[in-house]
Formats: sequence, C-alpha cells, structure tokens
Amino acid sequence: MAYTMHLSVDQYQQPIPSRQYQIREKIFFLDNNFKIKDEMSQDVYFVRSKISSFQYKFDLEDMTGNGIITIQQDFSHLHPTYNISSARQDDYDRQLGVVKQKFELFHKKFSIDSIYGQYSLESLDLSAHSFSLTKNERTVATVNKKYFSTSNTYGVEIAGDEDQAFILAIVIVLD
Repeated sequence: MAYTMHLSVDQYQQPIPSRQYQIREKIFFLDNNFKIKDEMSQDVYFVRSKISSFQYKFDLEDMTGNGIITIQQDFSHLHPTYNISSARQDDYDRQLGVVKQKFELFHKKFSIDSIYGQYSLESLDLSAHSFSLTKNERTVATVNKKYFSTSNTYGVEIAGDEDQAFILAIVIVLD
C-alpha cells in the first residue's frame, strides 16, 4: 500500500489508508449466510440471508450479532433495485441508500443514491469480474471477483474515509 504526501499550508497530511476485505458467498445453496474477512483474515462481519420467492434480504451484522445494515430488493421496479437501511438499534430502519442497476448491453452498471452522496458502480471488463465504485469522480472502492466451485469470492479495497459497512452492502448487491 503506497502512501503519498500532500503539502498543505502549514503541514503534511497523509491520506487515510484503505481497508481490504474478502467476501466469500456460497452459490448453489439455499442457506447463503457468510462472513466477511479483513486484510488480516479476521472475521469482521456476518451476513445473514433471507431468500424466498417473494423476498431477497440480507442482514449485515457485526461479529457479536448486532445488526448494522439491511439490504432488501424492491420488486416494484423494472430493473433490479435494492434498498439499504440501517439495522442499528439507535438508527433502525433509516434509509441509507438505494442501488439501481442500469440497463447496459456489455457490462454491469449501478447508480447509488445515498445519505453519503451519489455513487456509480461499474464493471471494468465484459466478464464483470472487476468493478470500480466512484463518488465525485474519485474511486472510493475497487472490487475484484474470483470464481471457485462452490463460492463467489470478492476482494474489496475501500478508501478509509468511507463508511465501510455501507460500501460492503453495495458489493453484496452485485450478485
């Protein structure tokens, strides 16, 4: 990880270092609960899925079981749309953002309206294995997808000044 120095009027400032995560989602299973690990391979989040014929919902929790974020598909739109809400006790059910998949012929593209600002998530290749998440023309996260026999694995690098759980919720929407 490279650090660059920025000269301000009176001081040097270092950017906040990015954080790296690994998301490993099981495929071909009805129970799609999984853990998210950090760059030290430590479990940091648990994702509990609730998928039925009428509902697509994920709950992002800390490792002690406290709810942080809820992701729920909104079936009232033509294109896939997901609502991301707070699941914290002191902020329960507050809308944090809406993720909408855009119609694109050759690659995946999503727009995200959130309390943190406008984001755009776009695949960088035709196979949709690499993604870039931008806000205000600045890349705030990169996502690299790898395929394994029974799981989809994502490597995610997020800028340190972003809400880490919120960005991970956006990545969970990819599949």
